[in-house]
This record gives sequence, structure tokens and C-alpha cells, in this order.
Amino acid sequence: MTSPGRTDHLVLPGVLTADEAAETVSGILAVQRENGAIPWFRGHHLDPWDHTEAAMALDAAGEHEAAARAYQWLVENQNEDGSWYAAYDDNDGLRPSDRGRESNFSAYIAVGVWHHYLATGDDAFIDRMWPTVFAATEFVLALQQSGGQIGWKRESVEDGGAPVNDALLTGSSSIHQALRCALAVAEQREEPQPDWELAVGALRHAIQRHPERFLDKSRYSMDWYYPILVSAVTGPEAKTRLEAEWDRFVVPGLGVRCIDPNPWVTGGESCELALALWVMGESDRALEILQSIQHLRADNGMYWTGYVYEDDAVWPREQTTWTAGSLLLAVAALGGDEPTTAVFSGERLPLGLAPDCCG
Repeated sequence: MTSPGRTDHLVLPGVLTADEAAETVSGILAVQRENGAIPWFRGHHLDPWDHTEAAMALDAAGEHEAAARAYQWLVENQNEDGSWYAAYDDNDGLRPSDRGRESNFSAYIAVGVWHHYLATGDDAFIDRMWPTVFAATEFVLALQQSGGQIGWKRESVEDGGAPVNDALLTGSSSIHQALRCALAVAEQREEPQPDWELAVGALRHAIQRHPERFLDKSRYSMDWYYPILVSAVTGPEAKTRLEAEWDRFVVPGLGVRCIDPNPWVTGGESCELALALWVMGESDRALEILQSIQHLRADNGMYWTGYVYEDDAVWPREQTTWTAGSLLLAVAALGGDEPTTAVFSGERLPLGLAPDCCG
């Protein structure tokens, strides 16, 4: 089990003690495969986005070697076009089970790599990862539309490999953060990427000013808070956006709904909303959200994915590494962990270039 001494900085009143944090970290490590892969839970599947989030949580807890193995798994499993598949089956030797190639799944490695570098200062690591980050970013930007938004995915080769140009607000928002981290990696290596700078500026403009360029998924809470979480929407606009849907998605004392009107609160969305609140400078409300989901903590220190409150039932009956990871990252941000705050506050990440026009 992880030593509590390594998790003292992950203590948060009403959320985690050092011993509880250590237990949660140990829970993620127990799921990680020897080759570095981190599936949702043993016997389920791995997706590249949640794998990376769990790796970031390990870095936040000081488990840098385990996190580095997770990133090496991504290096070894990257497709020739720079992407990763949407899912890899843990019951089948982590062979692909969904060969679609989603843009936000492929982009997120840049966030993890930059976070790991800030946590370790390992120049050799960032040099090793640069070709992987570069190829992933180029794959993603090949799906960018003329309006700045990013197409959702490419179909599997077996299905023709065609691009799906429809854009998702949550996915494109996640990519906005990833592109800024990719630019930070490029700057660290003194390899300017002006096309990436233009791309992130155009994407931010689409997120801020053109909701019609994205599929309508407004019943999902992620579409509500994600533009704030990634600092694409800030200041008074972020405050207005947050307050407009607060009562729709936040269930006092229980957490955040995943989908309106379903009576189902989920740990991952709750922790991400807490991070978004922290980004806005509302740490008190962020703490309240994290405290409200302690009913999802299992006896082994992991977290249930969600809870159907009308039925008083945990559902689904699964404890996911990404739910535990999202909680650890939210706690790390509120506790002032410098690499985590740098990645999520966005204050020190490159902004990119604003588009020439405001169309």
C-alpha cells in the first residue's frame, strides 16, 4: 500500500485523510497492469482518455514510475496515424475492442505528458514523448473544421476510416486544454508550432461564440461545465454559465447529475465540476461538491461510478480508476499541488493565437 507520507498533500477536510488517500492510490495501482495499462477496472476495458487521467492522479500522488509506465503503454500502442483506438479489452490481452479513433481520446496524452514533466522535471521523458505527442496532435488537428471545432472521430478502418465531422462541445473543450499543453511541450523543446497556435485560437473562439457548431448535448452536465474547466470560458461569462444550470444539475448533498433528467449522480462529473469551480476561484463550493460524494467511497478506498438516488442504489456496480483519479486530481488542485494547478488553471499555458475575424 502507498505510504501515507506520500499523500500528506492530498488531505482535504471531509474528503480525504492521508491514509484514505493512500488507500485510493493503492487501489489504482492494483488495477494497473505490469505493462502500464490502466483499465477502468480489472476485466473491463481501457480507453486512452481515462487511462491518462488515472496516470495523472498517480503523478499527483508521487507515484511517478507507475505514471511513466502508463505513458509508455501509450507510446507502444499508438497507431501509425497518431491516434489510439477508443477501447481495449482487458479480458482479451488489451486488444482493441472498438477501433474507432476519437479525437479527444487521442489529444489528451499532451495533458498527461505536460503534467508528468511538471511533476518530475524529467527532460529525457519529454524528449521521448515528443514524437508521440506530435503525431497525436497532428491526427487531432486533421479533424478540425473550418469553424474551429474538432470533428468527433475517424471511423475504424474496417468501416472505411471516414472522418466524423460532427463536433462535441465536451470533446472539443478537452482538446482545447490538450492543445495548450501540446504547445507547452513544444515550447519546452524549442520547436515552435504556429499552426497549433492558430488552431487553439480558432477552437476557443468556436467554444465561446458558436454553440451551433456543436451537436446539442445540453442535457449532459459535461457540456455545461467543461468549457469552464478548461479555461475556454472565463470571468463573468463563466459565472453566468455556471449559475444558469446549477439547479438543473447539482443535487444538494449527493453530487452532480450526469444527464438531465435522470436521477443519477456520478463521481466523475462531480469531481470535474469541483475542478471547474476551483478554476473559477470558488474553492468553498468545490469543497462542498467533493464532500457531497463521500457516499460513493467504497470500503476499499475506491469510488463507485454513480448512485441512483430515487432507488437508493449504487449503479453501475463498478469502481472505476478514472472516478478515483478525478477525485485525487480535484483534491490535488484544491490543495495547491503545483503541477496539477498549472495544468488546470491554464494561467501558464500558451493561449495560441486569436482568429483574424470574429465570424
